[in-house]
Amino acid sequence: MWIYLNDRFVKDVDAVVSVFDHGFLYGDGVYETIRSYGSRIFMRDHHLARLRRSADAIGLSIPDLNWPDLLHESMERNRIGNAQHDAYLRITISRGAGDIGLDPALCRTPTVVIMAKPLHLPSPDLYRNGVTLIVAETRRNLPGALSPQIKATNFLNNILAKREAIAAGAFDSILLNWEHHLTECTVSNLFFITDGCLHTPSLECGLLDGITRSIVLQLARKQQIPTEEGRFTPTQLYQACECFLTNTSMEIMPVAAVDRKPIGTGKPGPLTQKLHELFLGARERFLETTSPG
Repeated sequence: MWIYLNDRFVKDVDAVVSVFDHGFLYGDGVYETIRSYGSRIFMRDHHLARLRRSADAIGLSIPDLNWPDLLHESMERNRIGNAQHDAYLRITISRGAGDIGLDPALCRTPTVVIMAKPLHLPSPDLYRNGVTLIVAETRRNLPGALSPQIKATNFLNNILAKREAIAAGAFDSILLNWEHHLTECTVSNLFFITDGCLHTPSLECGLLDGITRSIVLQLARKQQIPTEEGRFTPTQLYQACECFLTNTSMEIMPVAAVDRKPIGTGKPGPLTQKLHELFLGARERFLETTSPG
């Protein structure tokens, strides 16, 4: 596996980061995950813009690199991003190596990593039958303490919630905020449907404005499907007719049950399926206008 590290591509065994790197010591860094469909990178510029926004929010300077070329070279070197393998791409930028201490000025140069590997999707059975979720005891970080709009390498909040899901035998956990309102899952945004209206927690609840989340909301409004971004409780979710998750890699994933309570019929619902079909159509239109690597 070839990895881009700082200023060159190296083999994975040589991709070594200093123990004094502040990303390792303090989780001081940002990242972005992107996917390709064949050689075409989906929503590349949107992801790169969010990466810059995250870096700006923590005062981290991103090197002026030709990011599109580097992403495509990462796929080519690893022989992915083709008819056989869609690519999973991750950009990580840390504060860099420096003396022990919290002062960002201790780090003179950020550490830049690009990894590319084959994208492994969830089992088709999960899309056919839906996944199970739990509401985690772990709460979402307070937005005033750490903004959810920063895709930070400090992921301990989400990891604790993921551990709860694993212990419960569930696909993932839903995190509540300080007011016991729904926010998001550990790596995905949450939607549910009641009486034909599409609901999703508002950004003010403390969640990341996912790129797929935005696409789904745009598609729903274009189809004149009623939508509401608001403050919702677990009880409202339990009473929903349908529920699904969104993120870049898995697109739209139906949810069958939450806390062992079936959602609707316990099977993927018609509006979930319709929105997934609309998403697939929007995806193909986007890819038709995207140049291959």
